[in-house]
Amino acid sequence: MLTGQTPILVLKEGTKREKGKGALSNNIAAAKAIADAVRSTLGPRGLDKMLVDSMGDVVITNDGVTILKEMDVEHPAAKMMVEVAKTQDQECGDGTTTAVVLAGELLKKAEELIEQNIHPTIIAQGYRMASKKALETLDAISDKVDIKDHPTLVKIAKTAMASKSVSFNRDQLSDLAVKAVTSVAEKQEKGYLVDLDNIQVIKKTGGAMTDTQVIEGVIVDKEKVHTGMPPVVENPKIALLDAALEIKKTEIDAKIEINDPTQLNAFLQEEENMLRKMVETVKKSGANVVFCQKGIDDLAQHFLAKDGIYGVRRVKKSDMEKLAKATGGNIVSKVSELGADDLGKAGKIEERKIGEDQMTFVTGCVNAKAVSILLRGGTEHVLDEIERSMEDALSVVAVAIEDGKTVVGAGASAEEIAMRLRDEAAKVGGREQIAFENFAEALETIPRTLAENAGLDPIDILIELRKSHKSNKKYAGVNVTTGKVDDMFAQNVIEPIRVGKQAIESATDAAVMILRIDDVVASKSSPAPAGGPGGPGGMGGMGGMGGFGDE
Repeated sequence: MLTGQTPILVLKEGTKREKGKGALSNNIAAAKAIADAVRSTLGPRGLDKMLVDSMGDVVITNDGVTILKEMDVEHPAAKMMVEVAKTQDQECGDGTTTAVVLAGELLKKAEELIEQNIHPTIIAQGYRMASKKALETLDAISDKVDIKDHPTLVKIAKTAMASKSVSFNRDQLSDLAVKAVTSVAEKQEKGYLVDLDNIQVIKKTGGAMTDTQVIEGVIVDKEKVHTGMPPVVENPKIALLDAALEIKKTEIDAKIEINDPTQLNAFLQEEENMLRKMVETVKKSGANVVFCQKGIDDLAQHFLAKDGIYGVRRVKKSDMEKLAKATGGNIVSKVSELGADDLGKAGKIEERKIGEDQMTFVTGCVNAKAVSILLRGGTEHVLDEIERSMEDALSVVAVAIEDGKTVVGAGASAEEIAMRLRDEAAKVGGREQIAFENFAEALETIPRTLAENAGLDPIDILIELRKSHKSNKKYAGVNVTTGKVDDMFAQNVIEPIRVGKQAIESATDAAVMILRIDDVVASKSSPAPAGGPGGPGGMGGMGGMGGFGDE
């Protein structure tokens, strides 16, 4: 900028700026590229992605949020799409791909309207109105579900697992997921509350997927510290220590000078007495099992074994908290303060060999509000995918119990909402009406993508779907197995209402936010660290907005 021939630098040298339609179309291109990256994973016939990071670690999955987290996304608008998937995952655990694909489609439709000179804020307003109506419709077409309705909850878990690689074993895994969630569900004044932190998922390579089991209690991935300790303890009294059964080391460097052999003997004797005293305190409290978050000295192990006390050391903090919840014990930070009141109870504690490792099983707990799922699988990669599938299933069953409402999947709900939005659009009037209709079309991308991924003709499927919904068949969806439009409620494709609600809300929020950006100011990218091959490269210099914008 020149004022009286004197140049004024407003922005730092090297800053890139993009304004108007150029900035908007760039952002939309990046968001669409993210949606296209996960589109092929949607539905039971969706395919997997293999992701290899810079360290050479491999992840094989078709879980939308995992794919986007593993991808090294640089473009700021693309990062917003990754946030959509993360939010969906935190709230519902499932529907991440749906949310991202929907957001991408909303932006694609908006771009067409912008080319017709419709202002982005009018489109944003129309999308907001359509989103509100869509959520009302979703509520109207929902069905009720109860915690006692075990068969329906199993169907919900099976639907979440249908698109995963574990789908051929989903009958057994779904049943386990429902058992685990119903065990930890707590009744509140208004419905139920499910804290998934009370469900511990442990993976062990080896065995078959069918060897996966639910344990009513806590599994601690540690063995007893001494071979002389009993392998099984019936009706144990459990001490939970957040203190080491060891001699404390001094904080500062200290030196002890010993000139006389008898002094050395006295020194060692005193060490032994201190450890013996600690073990005596544990024994006096009535405990016959000790879970220690820190270390247990070799000598203390010997004394514990002599007294027939089962001991485990270096237990994870999260496991200690689960043990406290399950057994009703208190975590004690000072051994000298351990008393009978602090002890927890259980039915049985035993050491079992799973695969190559010894593990401690705490079962028959007083408060079975903590359960464990032991996952088995052939290889590490398979096991990781089983874990992701199980977490999705646990999440959807949990939100179904909390909300008490379900909707039909397979594009049935999306098509029903789209049809009702089209009917409503005529009443809206103005330019917002066009955005309303485009929102309806964007929702139809869900059944269309399901059809495409199953190798079906999407146009034929959409025509058939619209016809069925016009004939008041609200459960009509895409049956990817038969390749036809079918009653998907009868086919048991059911999902919690929160999955659909969150997908619509997140996708609308992301699309509206991107639509309102007309100016992108990107500061100069930071220099690459010395010796690094390319380094992080900052924002990828936003000339063409880097990465995804150019694809």
